[in-house]
Amino acid sequence: MLPAQPRRKPETNGALAASMPGVISTIERRPQLALGVFLLLHLLVWTALPALLYTNLPLDLIEALTYGREWQLGYDKLPPLPWWLIEVLHRLVGCDAAYYALAQLAVIGAFAAVWLTARSIVGPVRALVCLLIIDGLHYFHYTAAKFNHDVIQLPFWALAGYALHCALRRGHVAAWALLGFAVGAALWAKYYVVVLALPIALFLLLDRDARKALRTPGPWLAAGVALLVMAPHLVWLVENDFLPFAYAERRAVPARGLLDHILHPVVFAIGQAAFLIPALLIAAMWVWPRPKVAVARAVDAYDRRIVTLLAFGPAAVTIALSAASGRGTVAMWGYPLWLFLGLWIVLEAPAALDRARLRRTASAWAIVFALFAAGFIANYSILPAFDHRYRAVFYPGEQLADELARRFRAATGHPLAYVIGSMWDAGNVAHYVHEQPRVLIDGDPRRAPWIDLGDLRSKGAVVVWTAGDSTVMPLGLRGVAADAQVQPPFALPYRRGDGVVTVGWAILRPSPAFADAR
Repeated sequence: MLPAQPRRKPETNGALAASMPGVISTIERRPQLALGVFLLLHLLVWTALPALLYTNLPLDLIEALTYGREWQLGYDKLPPLPWWLIEVLHRLVGCDAAYYALAQLAVIGAFAAVWLTARSIVGPVRALVCLLIIDGLHYFHYTAAKFNHDVIQLPFWALAGYALHCALRRGHVAAWALLGFAVGAALWAKYYVVVLALPIALFLLLDRDARKALRTPGPWLAAGVALLVMAPHLVWLVENDFLPFAYAERRAVPARGLLDHILHPVVFAIGQAAFLIPALLIAAMWVWPRPKVAVARAVDAYDRRIVTLLAFGPAAVTIALSAASGRGTVAMWGYPLWLFLGLWIVLEAPAALDRARLRRTASAWAIVFALFAAGFIANYSILPAFDHRYRAVFYPGEQLADELARRFRAATGHPLAYVIGSMWDAGNVAHYVHEQPRVLIDGDPRRAPWIDLGDLRSKGAVVVWTAGDSTVMPLGLRGVAADAQVQPPFALPYRRGDGVVTVGWAILRPSPAFADAR
């Protein structure tokens, strides 16, 4: 446990706090209660909306359930932590709403760590303002419902920021150990942690005050703990020739010339700036109008440098790496980059803590929050009747699974044990069928080395595809199932809207001889 950080004196006098009506008065007098209500609201709203409006799990959760049940130390795409967590929830709860709740638990965990960091610097009320500002980013609600590696890294990045500030300002050994744990655990969430670790390391080397810590055991303890936490996965990476990095290579658009060294980082920066607009509008209510009497800065330069590092260091490294390599970036990499931006704004634009300013900021946040919720509702309940756009969460996964399982059993007399197909098609079948068959992803044993091909042949499988000619099995699926018998295709309507999916499928009949030969 970290030592308790000293609390600041109340930021307004009792008479002012007592005069504030309703919510604003509660925020001033009981900021911890206000924080709790804010976090609970976040959890309830952004768990309920996808649970009510998604009729099918999104791709990231189908993928998590497909990979997670195999309990591997690593996979061909990304680290295993979010997939393990989803599998645990599947076994304990087995309810789709639990996955959306997990996403929000990751978000509010990150918010709690940011608030703790900010409280020790600017006090509890301004710390809440910091959260209201960053909650203008869609990363924390609208898109977080599709729980994935981007979401689960949030609490570890925020925890690393909290621990770093505590370690540098107070030198507590426990804080350095916590920093190491947070960075190490973040690797299990996503390899993107390198853009957090690198600026922290550079700050320790280059900042005149932070450099003093290198003469203490703290930073070396943090490095040791991080490596210890990372070790099992690092060993797996070495033993598997850093297999997931090939996926990262495919995700990052390669440079086609000198122009891409400029274009790609600029596009990423512009995209992030656009995403930040709602957050900056909330911040504007805090910053303007400027106070008539200058507000003295109560925070020293060292605190401001640490916060600046946390607010902009990882984003700067991302842009610098893109500029150096010329490779493209992915907009969703911005998930953890702006966790401490609200704190930086509150620090760099000091404003008097008065009722009107707090009311404007809270009102702006409430409007933005409501607009995101309304947009989510409209996108998944109203617009499908008009725009006819494909939405994966309306896919008829459950109906597809029921049809294929029933037809396979009718044709073979056996329960469905294996599915061969894309992550999306086969993953839906695997999740929604009661038997929970295993998936040979893309028909490629290299993507699912845990599959025993002899057992697959002995128990049989369904091959499924929804792209291309539904009467001809795709070439990529024939490697293991060349002798599968193609069946007449069938069509299923989407759960909402007027879309229809045409399903091609084939039966790989059980061959007990394969079991006898094992």
